[in-house]
Amino acid sequence: MNFVLEDEHQMLKDLVARFVREQLIPLEAGVLAREAEGGQLTLLPQEQDKLDGLSRELGLWGLDAPAEMGGADLPVVAMVGVNEELGKTVTPYDLPPDSPNLRMLLKTADAAQRARYLEPYARGETISAIAISEPGAGGDPAMMTTRAERDGDDWVLNGRKIWISRAARADWTIVMAVTDKARGARGGISAFLVDRGTPGFKVERRIPMIGGASTYEVVLEDCRVAHTQLLGVQGQGFAPMQARLSSRRVQMAAWCIGRAQRALDMLCEYAPQRRTFGAALADRQAIQWWVADAATRIHACRLMTYEAAARIDAGDEARTQVSMIKVFATEMAWDVIDHAMQAFGAMGMTKEMPLQQMANETRLMRIYEGPSEVHRWVIARDLLGLKR
Repeated sequence: MNFVLEDEHQMLKDLVARFVREQLIPLEAGVLAREAEGGQLTLLPQEQDKLDGLSRELGLWGLDAPAEMGGADLPVVAMVGVNEELGKTVTPYDLPPDSPNLRMLLKTADAAQRARYLEPYARGETISAIAISEPGAGGDPAMMTTRAERDGDDWVLNGRKIWISRAARADWTIVMAVTDKARGARGGISAFLVDRGTPGFKVERRIPMIGGASTYEVVLEDCRVAHTQLLGVQGQGFAPMQARLSSRRVQMAAWCIGRAQRALDMLCEYAPQRRTFGAALADRQAIQWWVADAATRIHACRLMTYEAAARIDAGDEARTQVSMIKVFATEMAWDVIDHAMQAFGAMGMTKEMPLQQMANETRLMRIYEGPSEVHRWVIARDLLGLKR
């Protein structure tokens, strides 16, 4: 097994690192100040436009999109390096398109859907969202109650979805719905493409989250879409959804590596400078152990994440490995960032530093895309040979 990135992928990682260092980190002070004052973590329109132009010019759009759609067709392993670097900043900027939804469409979209949705999305021309979770259903798809019923050449969707990122500005949303209640997750869940402005599709409210993030609740009331909006095969939406979730979880693990590495770097820079009771923090055994444990866990997490990514690139579902890194990465990053905040004392608690925002984002990641408890359950059931 190769434990280093291919040269071209390492060069890309270095390019993204420079983009983060020179373009994104300098914007953090303004972003954090706006969040402290207004409660939302946002870029100014002119900042967004500048970053879009520069990142596109650098060739950083469509990195894992197919070559025939203008993308670089990068493997998951290469994207781990990219996302590790992006994870080192709290400036809310993503390189289009959003990889998980892209990969779900690649697996399911027919020719017409590829032309109408996938190709513009791969070029970064549209914004997408996905509606999976429901009030009361949590991480259990078997409890999904949103229904899609066939009516001639149309489908009529009714239900309620929650915790949806980007719903208010998405050009289209992938909506998961039950098409066969008796079969449930085993052949009864389908995916539909719902355009913004479709009658019956209503973004009911914005839900403020910790760290200035926002999610949305959506109501579907007799939302009628054409049969051509069915994504993939009727009743077989669960497997592509899981593949999409696996892609996001690998991405999240990489973000966590980046956040933890930055927190460790900040701690290592600060500890020799700060003196308490006649000695530098760097001389304290507690600090030394925090540093040693952080470096060890980051190294282990990085290797685990690359191994899971390599499995996916080889065609393996890697479901157990993905659950392992989802748990390990989010909990590792939380601990490393928490220790860095503790070392910085009162300054570590301020909204003038990125540490608190890194902590907030990491805390959110221990919940979305499956909480740690569910992933531990997946791992244990696999090892114990229990039926899902």
